[in-house]
Amino acid sequence: MQPHYLTQLFNPKSVAVFGASDREDSVGGTAFNNLLTAGFQGKIYAINPKHKEVQGQACFASLEDVGESIDLAVIATPAHTIMPIIKACGQANIPFAIVLSAGFESEEGKLLQKTLLKTARQLGIRLLGPNCLGIIRPKIGLNATFSKNQAQSGKLALVSQSGALCTGVLDWAETNEIGFSLVASTGDAADLDFGEILDYLASDAQTHSILLYIEGITNARRFLSGLRKAARVKPVILLKSGRMPAGTQAAISHTGALVGSDDIFNAAIERTGVVRAKTISQLFSAAKTLTYDLTIKQNRLMIVTNGGGPGVMATDLAAELGIQMPKVSETTLKALNEILPAHWSHNNPVDILGDATPERYRKAIEICMDDPEIDAVLVLLTPQAMTDPVAIAHSLIEMQKTSNHKKPLLTAWLGENLVGPAREAFYKAHIPTFRTPEAAVEAMHFITEYHHNQTLLKQIPEPNETSHCDIDGARQIIHNALREGRTLLNTLETKALLKAFHIPVTQAMIANSATEALVAAENIGFPVALKVNSDKITHKSDSGGVELNIQTPAELHHAYDRLVASVKEHFPNEDIRSVSVESMLNMPFARELIIGVSRDPVFGPAISFGSGGTMVEILKDSSSALPPINEFIAKRMIASTKVSKMLGNYRNLPAVQVDKLVEILTNLSTMVSELPEVAELDLNPILANHQQVLAVDARIRVERASKSMVPYAHMAIHPYPLHLEKHSTTSSGMEFCIRPIRAEDAQMESEFVDHLSEKTKFLRFMQSVKSLSQEMLVRFTQIDYDQEMAFIAYCEEDGHPKELGVTRYSINPDGKTAEFALVVHDGYQHQGIGTQLLECLIEDARRKGLDKLNGEVLKQNQGMLALAEQFGFQLSPCTEDKGIILVEKKL
Repeated sequence: MQPHYLTQLFNPKSVAVFGASDREDSVGGTAFNNLLTAGFQGKIYAINPKHKEVQGQACFASLEDVGESIDLAVIATPAHTIMPIIKACGQANIPFAIVLSAGFESEEGKLLQKTLLKTARQLGIRLLGPNCLGIIRPKIGLNATFSKNQAQSGKLALVSQSGALCTGVLDWAETNEIGFSLVASTGDAADLDFGEILDYLASDAQTHSILLYIEGITNARRFLSGLRKAARVKPVILLKSGRMPAGTQAAISHTGALVGSDDIFNAAIERTGVVRAKTISQLFSAAKTLTYDLTIKQNRLMIVTNGGGPGVMATDLAAELGIQMPKVSETTLKALNEILPAHWSHNNPVDILGDATPERYRKAIEICMDDPEIDAVLVLLTPQAMTDPVAIAHSLIEMQKTSNHKKPLLTAWLGENLVGPAREAFYKAHIPTFRTPEAAVEAMHFITEYHHNQTLLKQIPEPNETSHCDIDGARQIIHNALREGRTLLNTLETKALLKAFHIPVTQAMIANSATEALVAAENIGFPVALKVNSDKITHKSDSGGVELNIQTPAELHHAYDRLVASVKEHFPNEDIRSVSVESMLNMPFARELIIGVSRDPVFGPAISFGSGGTMVEILKDSSSALPPINEFIAKRMIASTKVSKMLGNYRNLPAVQVDKLVEILTNLSTMVSELPEVAELDLNPILANHQQVLAVDARIRVERASKSMVPYAHMAIHPYPLHLEKHSTTSSGMEFCIRPIRAEDAQMESEFVDHLSEKTKFLRFMQSVKSLSQEMLVRFTQIDYDQEMAFIAYCEEDGHPKELGVTRYSINPDGKTAEFALVVHDGYQHQGIGTQLLECLIEDARRKGLDKLNGEVLKQNQGMLALAEQFGFQLSPCTEDKGIILVEKKL
């Protein structure tokens, strides 16, 4: 409920510009001039020891000469001069600094940047930059940039790593009369980055939509956390450069070659509810479209047009983007035949011919809107000789006013002079309108993607069901291999690891001679397969290291000799004789699939699914997702591949047991979540038919995990911490449960706050609160378990869960301290619930490696103050508000 810690940065009341000058071509001179001409509503101070006056304003030699409190320092001096300025800012208690200066690219510059950041942190200063354009906050007249453009006030926020892109967008936006709530350039993002700025924008009342331009991510967990928080309450559209390079590729697996870094980036942002654009024009088109707050169930589009050509163009792009263009149903066809000329297209697009009147347009659209198989209608118009673009526009506007349907109506009036007034009418009526058919279809795609990704966003990380898994045994297998200096698990270790997580795999035995191979085959039962067993060989079949369908002992001897000879030919300096003997599967109607794990340097482990076999790199048919994944995400992964069309009944092939594939994916998600040592994994091929799903070959690479004691630190998305759940009893003997809060607790949390007494509400929120807004409910219940934690205590009452109390902390920007809060229902106070909740919170904060917990407690809240003292919190009066007691506990 307190103001965001970045409020002073984006809403300063006073700004000092270091390096301000009269030179029009200098960074400092331009930044100072922008502040003056933008009409900043606060105080502006020029700092430059070389001048007494700058641009008609008094200039100070140093901060000491100013003698006033300053909220924000804008630094535009050479890199080597910045350290003394930062120290001076620290002495003057300036909390924020924007470093516009470049010069940190060399090795010497990088070292200087590290020293600068360390000094700023010690002094309590947060930095934006260096090498950034700065920030613009039009509503308060703040333009702390060296851009030649000013910005209109609006509801869009633009956050960009590239200052050059910011200037281009600002110039484009000025021409198109697009306004901004905030423009921020992060530059090298040595300190403040996307994650924290997004966290601020999520609660910024001036911002309704957010545009992002990204080149690279440093802190994946914080970035995704900020994205998720912002996208839950307002549309976020993202443009990322560097889409095409293959990115990181793992050394030993098909999966590494199959999945590039951009695939992983897409998989990450899909889980945040964000829409991705590919061009700057798409960035703004998506922003404009999503402000209309349109919803669709699926992505089935009907096009109504008075010209065949534009309809075909729109249809081509729709097919390319995966938008469905269903055929006209019999009911709709009959209705359209009754009101359209005989020569209309009789298909989708619905071409109502060049002489279409306003009445014909309206009736055709109403019929299409009534079709339950259609989710949205796109109306195209070309200004032909018999066409009245404005009258048709007004006819559609009136139709929308009186219609009961809620399906999106998109319009594209082609041309300029003849259709300009019609577009203006659509703008005023708040009906989406575009200049080209392609732009309108892209808008439909953005709406589809937005709602699709919002659904994925709501797939809150679920508990890892580990009770049925042998995690300790799996860890022991990995640690034994690492102690022996091996990073590739051998065949038996690999299969044992998979079985520990209930991933079905073929039986195998290791043999080091033809005789041992025969003994293994007799134990397993003919027919068998032989596969070379060596960590020197990545793809067995490429070196002749696989012999299949061996039926007899004699065949086995010949096969063993052929395999050893072939491997020797490919690896002449190695004496490889070890093989794995495996049962030869008889799986009629089987499809070959691949499931794998690769490790992205930014986002950590990613799971992929697709077409398997020896041609995976050529087919490149796969989908990816970041763990943890649930059943919904697993099914979506499968459905988004081309091979999914062959998993159902296909010609003479019976349908595959998809549920077993889903089970493998979710079990694999548990494995990589619980075992940070798993760096790379291939299950290829996986054979799947109507009876079973089985991994025929597998390969696992492991590496030593970080010594960090924080669970799941290797993952970009924190799973639900199931291990923190506990059952307990009150002092009166009532049973209750304490666990981390979940998204589905929103209703219970709302009812809990509603039923608190006015006094308890005031003591908790320090202001009068009747109930929680939808935005606050989302923020309170949809947490990422990384930067924040909340525990609820609840019991069962009349078969329904009832919340008894809740405690939470949010980690401060320093990453070492956290602010906490706690409240217990009036009817359940003084029964030990608050004590147990606080115990859980303190223990979790310790586990995260935090140094301190602190909070603010009203002086009259004697119960909370007594509890704080009981737990060893230090109490001290707040110097700014005598009615508040500050409580702090060292952990």
